[in-house]
Amino acid sequence: MEKLTQSVEEYLEAVFKLTRDGSPATVGQVAAALDVSPPSVSEMVRRLRLAGLVADDGGSGITLTAEGRAEGARLVRRHRLSERFLVDLLDMPWDAVHEEACKLEHALSPEVEARLAAQLGNPRTCPHGQVIPDEDGELDEEPLRPLSALDAGDAGTISCVTEEKTDLLRYLASLGLLPDTEVAVESVAPFGGPVLVRVAGAQYALGREVAGKIMVRG
Repeated sequence: MEKLTQSVEEYLEAVFKLTRDGSPATVGQVAAALDVSPPSVSEMVRRLRLAGLVADDGGSGITLTAEGRAEGARLVRRHRLSERFLVDLLDMPWDAVHEEACKLEHALSPEVEARLAAQLGNPRTCPHGQVIPDEDGELDEEPLRPLSALDAGDAGTISCVTEEKTDLLRYLASLGLLPDTEVAVESVAPFGGPVLVRVAGAQYALGREVAGKIMVRG
């Protein structure tokens, strides 16, 4: 296969993330993930379909072919390994590595990727708790729930944060809401109001949208 452009790789990565549970992605979801217009997504999907990377699904949604999924997994793996490298070895804060990793993922060769994974101890997750695909492109993900779905009295352990925007990650870190941290729901306000959580002995009120980006296990 010809070397893919960075733009094509970014689309494949986005669709891979959106379809990892087996359901197709929509044009709107891809547009939101990449901050582009829906017509731009439709044109790129047409190109990816012609290249054999997106399946011809008869208009039911966007799904990757086996080849497209393999490429998407490879990119996600390199991105998350790059984030791990930046945090673990270069001591960068977790809220500052996403954009840098976006640059690195397109430049890593298979040999450098393998050496980087070995140097890092073959980590299972990125600094934000997202699972890193293995060398075969498989994701060993456990069942998770968004914090916003928990009821008052429920508790769990933060597994990952699904959005990597700098301001959100910095805010969560300031509250101690980090992966592998225990969190308990004290109360849930009605009519879409905030969720009151307890972490490390302190209480915080989180908006439903923010709580929905924090995934917990248990």
